[in-house]
Amino acid sequence: MEDVWADDAMAGGLAALQLRRTSETGFEGDSLPMPGGRVFGGQVLAQGLLAAGATVDEDRHVHSLHGYFLRAGDASKPLQFEVEVLRDGRSFSARRTHALQEGRPILSMITSFQVDQEGPEHAAVMPEVPGPDEVTSGIEVLAPFAGHPSADFWLTSAPFDVRHIEGSIFTGPDESRGTFQHTWMRTRRPVEGSQLMHRALLAFGSDQVMLEPLLRRHGASWATREIAIASLDHAMWWHRPVRADEWLLFVQDAPTAQGARGLTGTWVFAQDGTLVASAAQEGMIRLG
Repeated sequence: MEDVWADDAMAGGLAALQLRRTSETGFEGDSLPMPGGRVFGGQVLAQGLLAAGATVDEDRHVHSLHGYFLRAGDASKPLQFEVEVLRDGRSFSARRTHALQEGRPILSMITSFQVDQEGPEHAAVMPEVPGPDEVTSGIEVLAPFAGHPSADFWLTSAPFDVRHIEGSIFTGPDESRGTFQHTWMRTRRPVEGSQLMHRALLAFGSDQVMLEPLLRRHGASWATREIAIASLDHAMWWHRPVRADEWLLFVQDAPTAQGARGLTGTWVFAQDGTLVASAAQEGMIRLG
């Protein structure tokens, strides 16, 4: 199936990542239009990372991010980003970034950057799964629902092609209530950009699927009535160079849920089996 919405979706997604510098450590950005009007968490993570990276020497690459989503943002209004320089050492640089709207923080995060260095190496092995060409795209799953506000966002505005090996939970639950979720993802068009941009895009896209293993485990989907779900925090580690416009496999699980909160974890592999990143997120979840 031809992705007729891809060009517009990529243009909108990349436009949101073009920050305007307002001071040496200050930036401003806009949001993708969202059904319900709330800022998408992955977008603001990526913007905050790009703001922090703009204050660091280019020979230092982000290797970790720890952020808290503090309150919902309004997607119709600009976002301000204030970066605090915490440390510039011989090998590492650390930054604290606050995303604000009308003077109130909606995201607080710390990022760490490192110069390239030699050291011992090992990595987890990617599981054997069907390749992305063997899996139905989420675009194809949602195309019949074009005209519905939520479907239209993922079809026309989200810059990622997401392919669930266990089947999409956009419109209905996974009746098997599986422990793991395996998902292929890449941007819907090639992206010319720095390694910082590709790592930011990975953060952007990861938030789209981070809580899905939790939904699967409890027989829920994004279409479940009276569901209340929200990202509370997001941690991410980049292990090796990555391209967000090439297929990446997300290997995910949800080891625990309690107290209206659930934890998910993710390993991200390049298609050749290289482990490029890991991530974890805790989310609020209420069913009924």
